[in-house]
Amino acid sequence: MPTLTFFFFTLELPMLLCNLFAPECFVSFLDSVYQDGDMVVSTFLPLYTYQTSQHTKGAENIDVSPRITPNNYQIVMALIFAIEEINRNSILLPNMTLGYNVYSAGPIDKETVKVFLKWLTGKDRLIPNYSCKTEEKSVAAITGTTWEISSLFGIFLSLYKYPQLSIGPFEPSMNNSVKFPFLYQMAAKESSLALGMVLLLVHFRWNWVGLVISEDENGVNFVTDLIPEVERNTICVAFMEFIPVTHMMDLKNTYEYPKRIVRNPAKVVIIYANTDSSLGVLFQRWEYILPWRIWITTSQWEVVTSMRHFILDSFHGTLIFSQDHDEISTFKEFVKTVNPSKYPDDIFLARLWEIYFDCAISITTCKSFKNCSSRGNLELLPWYHFAIAISDGSYHVYNAVYAVAHTIHKMLIQEIDIQGMKNEGRMKFPPLKLNSMLKNIKFTNPGGHQITLNPTENLYVGYDILNFWDFPQGLTYKVKVGTFFPYFPPGQQLSISEDRIEWSKGDKQIPISVCSDSCGPGYRKYLQEGKAACCFDCIPCPENEISNETGKYIDQCVKCTDDQYANTDRTLCIQKSVTFLAYENPLGMTLASMALCFSVLTLFVLGIFVKHQKTPVVKANNITLSYILLISLMFCFLCSFLFIGQPNTVTCILQQTTFGVVFTVAISTVLAKTITVVLAFKSTAPGKRSRGLLISGAPKFIIPICTLIQILFCAMWLRKSPPFVDTDAHSEHDHIIVVCNKGSVTAFYCVLGYLGALSIVSFTVAFMARNLPDTFNEAKFLTFSMLVFCSVWITFLPVYHSTKGKIMVAVEIFSILTSSTGLLGCIFIPKCYIILVRPDMNSLKCLRNTVQWK
Repeated sequence: MPTLTFFFFTLELPMLLCNLFAPECFVSFLDSVYQDGDMVVSTFLPLYTYQTSQHTKGAENIDVSPRITPNNYQIVMALIFAIEEINRNSILLPNMTLGYNVYSAGPIDKETVKVFLKWLTGKDRLIPNYSCKTEEKSVAAITGTTWEISSLFGIFLSLYKYPQLSIGPFEPSMNNSVKFPFLYQMAAKESSLALGMVLLLVHFRWNWVGLVISEDENGVNFVTDLIPEVERNTICVAFMEFIPVTHMMDLKNTYEYPKRIVRNPAKVVIIYANTDSSLGVLFQRWEYILPWRIWITTSQWEVVTSMRHFILDSFHGTLIFSQDHDEISTFKEFVKTVNPSKYPDDIFLARLWEIYFDCAISITTCKSFKNCSSRGNLELLPWYHFAIAISDGSYHVYNAVYAVAHTIHKMLIQEIDIQGMKNEGRMKFPPLKLNSMLKNIKFTNPGGHQITLNPTENLYVGYDILNFWDFPQGLTYKVKVGTFFPYFPPGQQLSISEDRIEWSKGDKQIPISVCSDSCGPGYRKYLQEGKAACCFDCIPCPENEISNETGKYIDQCVKCTDDQYANTDRTLCIQKSVTFLAYENPLGMTLASMALCFSVLTLFVLGIFVKHQKTPVVKANNITLSYILLISLMFCFLCSFLFIGQPNTVTCILQQTTFGVVFTVAISTVLAKTITVVLAFKSTAPGKRSRGLLISGAPKFIIPICTLIQILFCAMWLRKSPPFVDTDAHSEHDHIIVVCNKGSVTAFYCVLGYLGALSIVSFTVAFMARNLPDTFNEAKFLTFSMLVFCSVWITFLPVYHSTKGKIMVAVEIFSILTSSTGLLGCIFIPKCYIILVRPDMNSLKCLRNTVQWK
């Protein structure tokens, strides 16, 4: 026995020494506050969290220690406020009082388990599966604000079928009715938070963002919701840092994270975590080395408001998504009355007064001294230490208390198993009975808001978007700059007042966070190989395409319509002007002048031949055929005018048909003249049949026969698909050309092919007769003229098909003029030379001498 006593004394000696020499009451995660009542609501909150010291400056001197946070204690005040409000209510739970039991759940699992065992046993002695409580009054447990605390308590409390209300952010995994059958989440599901943040990025044209996420269940779920929205809106994640929640006190290499943030050029960073997580501790340590960034976060992340030594611009301009909820009108007045004198047994309140109002705590009782306990007011604390406006957690705990009260009240009214619940005159509610009603409870809180614990009915959550203004000397503000309501129609969900936003550097201009600068007008983006979709080069728009906006979303340029063309800068589509081969056009004027001149020249030659029709040179080879050829050539020249000027239905029909018919007449006439030469030579011998053909004028019938065939081809063309007026919007960049569409291309080539075949026959016959004796060498002139004619039209075909628009029409006119001129010049100019210049050769004497010489 003495040995055991000595051993026990040895174990207790360190604690006794600490009590002797410690200058203050120890901070313990097992601290608690109890207020008795007929029914007691137990609450487990992370009131003590690891934070940086307030009294050190410089990154090298920062240390981390557990301290109470005023903003977390606000949740306790909301709990007390709700219970006192219910106890004063003569309608809700009449003749019954509610009490509370507040525990500080530890920031790590080991401390949380200790707190649970203390609550379970009812004593400071932690004995698993034993309860030293003389009477069980607890009816429900409220847990929060982190997922780690609620899930761990949920596992334990489910063993006892004890109702649990979580006040932290909604966690899908805790909605598992098999694993957590008695856990109810007060917060609505944040499924639309990711959409709201992405719409904010889209609104400000930020497409290059970083992510700093707490590596827990909430963080993973948030990223799972965020990534599809980011990809859908062409936003790229520049970096993604998952901060493990397990290395709360493992501060080794913690400065690697901010270094990676500094090195990355992304100017916008989304933070998703809880203030009391390890990420919150790390951010407080990084206070002096964090770069200028635009931080986008949620109201659960209050690290930016908990720092003592502000650095201007580190968090100035942060955009915060805060769940939209009703204000509790009298809560602010209640906060002003809270002090250690009013709640002397509240160790947490005493520690707040010790930290912020220099109010000493008794070493023996762990309470504030009476002479200073009433000193100070939480309302007087700087805003960055304590926000008097009700937080999300406080609002949820307020509703949780009322949910429990309404459930108990409903059970009393319905008198469910009333006899079974009596215990020496006191009502006792079995947990299973309470659970069966709690999950279906619906009520209206004092603020007039409908509350339900059914997650399937609590789907629509709106958000206020706050802008954090951080100035020296503790001057800080949260300004509402916008809203996000996911249940509004698309395009109206996000509302932002840009003029109210104070950016990080005090600049009124919206900051830029992009991987590549936006493409200007006239350019489109071209993705860089192997890089994210937000990283691209800007290249000019293709021909006849434009982009007239400046923005990174220009993936493709817009093609101008057929009746428009792009300007030089490719920023504007301009209406094309209508044009055609007009007489006013220099090319049209030149061709018209040539056609007119050659027509006059042909008429002049015809006049010469008429005047000298009695002379031998004119009479040679049939004067009638010469007249027909000259008249047809004149019409060939004149038909060029059908191709010049604005086309209409009549001119389009006449263009090709007139061309085909008059040229057929001309070529058939040449063929007739050639045959006449051949017959004339062969008829010199007596008794030849050719003499009868020559005398009867048979060659003259070649002209009508050949012409009739061509007319039949033209008639078939006009019947099947005649030419019509058409427009060509592609040949010239800035003009729409009015042209004649040939209609049936087959018919056109039949007419042209027949004309070509006739020309080849004429050339062949003339070529074979070129060496026949002739006084005026008619056969050789006919051969050469047909050679020129065929050469022109053989050249015409490839040139015609390689040109478009007005040039195509000009090529056809030029071919008509050239081939006609070739016939006129080769056949008639030599004869005109003899008639006009060498009249001595144009006589019978010269003709006889020539015959005799031969």
